[in-house]
Amino acid sequence: MKSLSVFTPEMSRELAGRDRDKPSNPLKNYKQNILIRILDVVISLMAILFLLPVFVVVAVLVKVQDDGPIFFSHGRIGLNGKEFNCLKFRSMYVKSDDILRKILQSDPVALAEWRADHKLRNDPRITPLGKFLRKTSVDEFPQLINVLRGEMSLVGPRPIIRAEVVKYGSSFRHYASVLPGITGLWQVMGRNDVTYNRRVAMDRMFARKRSLRLYLMILFATVPAVLFQRGSY
Repeated sequence: MKSLSVFTPEMSRELAGRDRDKPSNPLKNYKQNILIRILDVVISLMAILFLLPVFVVVAVLVKVQDDGPIFFSHGRIGLNGKEFNCLKFRSMYVKSDDILRKILQSDPVALAEWRADHKLRNDPRITPLGKFLRKTSVDEFPQLINVLRGEMSLVGPRPIIRAEVVKYGSSFRHYASVLPGITGLWQVMGRNDVTYNRRVAMDRMFARKRSLRLYLMILFATVPAVLFQRGSY
C-alpha cells in the first residue's frame, strides 16, 4: 500500500471489509467528473497517435502468428451494469474455447484455479506472442478505443464478465456505479498476485473514494507497475 500515498486509514478500513454497506459516492464534485472525462479523451487520443506504429506491428504479428481476427472482443459489464464489447489484441489461439474445455475436463487443478479466479497461470490457450503481449500489457492498448467511446475510463475497476457478477455480491452495486478502467488499484497493486476477494474490495473502495487525485495517482503508479511487470502473467 505504500506505493500509493493517497491511501488513508479510512481507505484501509474499506479494504479490510468494514464500511462496505455505506452507499456508493462516486464523485461529489461534478467538475471533477468533467475533468476526468476530458483527461480520458485527451490522453487516449494522444496515446493512440503515439502508439499507432505499435498497433500496426502488433496487428501484423498477431495475423502471422495464428491466422484469424486481430482483435478480440468480449462482453464485459460496465457502468450501471450495461454490457459492452471490450477490445484487446488477440492473444489466444482461434480455437481457444475448445482448448479450455479440454483442459478443464482433464485437469482438476486447472478447473479449481479457473473457478476461483477465471484465470489460468499456465494457460495453454495463449500464443507465444500473446504471452509477451499480456506480460507487457500491450494486448490492452485497443481499450483506448473503449475509453473514447465512453464505455471505459483510463482508471477504474477491472472490467468483469457476466459470470463474475455473483462473486461481487453486494459489492457489485459499487462496481457498477463507475466506468471500468484500463488500469486501477488491482493492476498497480499486483494484478494476478492479488486474490480475487482483495480485488473486489479494491474495486468497491475505488468506486466509493473515486476522485481526481486518486485517478491521477493510479495513472502515475501504472507506469512502474507495467515497466516492472508487477503480477503479470
